[in-house]
Amino acid sequence: MTEIRALGYVGVRARNLDDWVSFATGLLGLEVAERAASMVAFRMDEQRQRLVVEAGDDGGAAFFGWEVADARALDALAARLEKRGVPVKRAARALADERAVKDLVSFEDPAGNRLEAFHGAAAANAPFKPGRAVSGFVTGALGMGHAVLTVERIEAVMPFYQDLLGFRLSDYVLRPFKAYFFHVNPRHHSLALLETGRNGMHHLMLELSNLDDVGQGYDLALGEPQRIATTLGRHTNDFMTSFYAATPSDLFVEYGWGGRWIDDGTWMAEEVTQGPSLWGHERLWLPEASRAEARRMRLDVARAGVRQPVQVMPGNHALAPASRQK
Repeated sequence: MTEIRALGYVGVRARNLDDWVSFATGLLGLEVAERAASMVAFRMDEQRQRLVVEAGDDGGAAFFGWEVADARALDALAARLEKRGVPVKRAARALADERAVKDLVSFEDPAGNRLEAFHGAAAANAPFKPGRAVSGFVTGALGMGHAVLTVERIEAVMPFYQDLLGFRLSDYVLRPFKAYFFHVNPRHHSLALLETGRNGMHHLMLELSNLDDVGQGYDLALGEPQRIATTLGRHTNDFMTSFYAATPSDLFVEYGWGGRWIDDGTWMAEEVTQGPSLWGHERLWLPEASRAEARRMRLDVARAGVRQPVQVMPGNHALAPASRQK
């Protein structure tokens, strides 16, 4: 049923675009694709743009672009939404050009987030040139990463994504916070819903090709007061080694490596009770009581000796000699 196959692009608002340029290029390693008085667009691969930052006072999320295969898939999705009473707007040519896609429609989820479904993302005319020395990002068929939305009540939003848009449940946690994770391709999750009592955006995840990219980014973040929102650590559900950085908007970026892939033929969604991290990930944004609970859960994982295999890709690992494995 689902036509959506990846998170293609994200738009956010910020009070200071210059701060975003410095953060995105100097720490994240993105490339400025376009700059205007009221917006700046960034590249992270061969696609013309992936992240768009617009001038705005509230500093929140502006839109989420979900990719479908072609015009037929876009029409099928729009028809199903309209049949279920969801207002759908066909974008003008000018907006499609602004998003650098062939065509798109827009609609809202129950939390008021602007969603855009599109096809035909334009490729850039030149190779990607990172803003700092990074090996590259894990994108392609997996999309640009994942988005985590904060919601008042997960039950009020989840049916829209599962039943109407066809997102598939990966797993969920109930402690120290309530969160549900969904996939549309082999990436462990392209979307997660975090119940906080308010609607908004928590973070955008960008996955690097090499662990050292993340470690060096962490060193850069350590040099900026208040930049780190969650310390370096590894998740129990998607196995991502990452840290979270505060952005010039009112949201975080998770900067990670080694994310888990899902095989829909064998995957069984279940509650994840260990964690929420194998180690690290001191969540400085949580209330102290929840931080303490998360710390206790991590220590329980350590006492139980929980270990998970490292998720590597061809070319970014080397096997140790047999003598060192004994």
